[in-house]
Amino acid sequence: MGALDGKVAIVIGAAGEGNMGQTIARRFAAEGATLVVAGRDRQALDVLAGELNGAAVACDITDEGDLASLAQVAVDRFGGIDIAVNATGWGLLKPFLDTTKAEIERITALQFTGAILFYQAMLRAMRDGGVLIQISSATATIMLEDHAAYMGTKAGADHVIRCIANEFGRRGIRANSIAPGFTITPMTAKAARNPAIIEAFTKEYPLGRVGTSEDIADAAVWLASDGCFVSGQVIQVNGGLTLRRNPTNAEIGAAVKAARLAAEGGS
Repeated sequence: MGALDGKVAIVIGAAGEGNMGQTIARRFAAEGATLVVAGRDRQALDVLAGELNGAAVACDITDEGDLASLAQVAVDRFGGIDIAVNATGWGLLKPFLDTTKAEIERITALQFTGAILFYQAMLRAMRDGGVLIQISSATATIMLEDHAAYMGTKAGADHVIRCIANEFGRRGIRANSIAPGFTITPMTAKAARNPAIIEAFTKEYPLGRVGTSEDIADAAVWLASDGCFVSGQVIQVNGGLTLRRNPTNAEIGAAVKAARLAAEGGS
């Protein structure tokens, strides 16, 4: 018997091959949930939905009409919504003074305004006792250089989750955020291919390794399960990173340089 047997789950941000949204969707399906997967790439979503025996919906999280249609698909095809996960994001890394107004508006639309619109649409159709999960970031709490617009909008969405938990708890609805640290995903693939960068981050993790999407999916299953009595929280699923800090740009650069010199010296 799976932890999510009989549940209907929506995961938005599941169009990227092997991304965190897809990992969560696959894990939910393995735990017995019926999946509606959403994002912008309908072709990729159709493949995932076919694998999971679920439904695929092309959806822009910034479009209220798309979000209403997404919710309606879950209601019409599967009877309602029990779980909704927002796994969308844009890993904008740019110095603060170089971040343009257009970039600020784009990331705000995606990670803050879009998050609110998504949860509004889900709550209008969600059954009592449902669950909302926001994929946030450890950097909404601790620092990472050149990441302010990303960090600020994730922190804002975390506080929206607290507001939802407070207001909709009367319906038995629980709302929480999961905060990964550096996680091996397609979004971090370029950095993850450099062992020196991984090592620079790893030394700040008390548990001795950076995260994986599977770590986040494990936490999402627990938060979505009926046995979880947690709401309005940011769950730090990052191996203890927030007890320490992220490396600085200078430290990352020095680690990469040292590794390159060592390799050149050993060749």
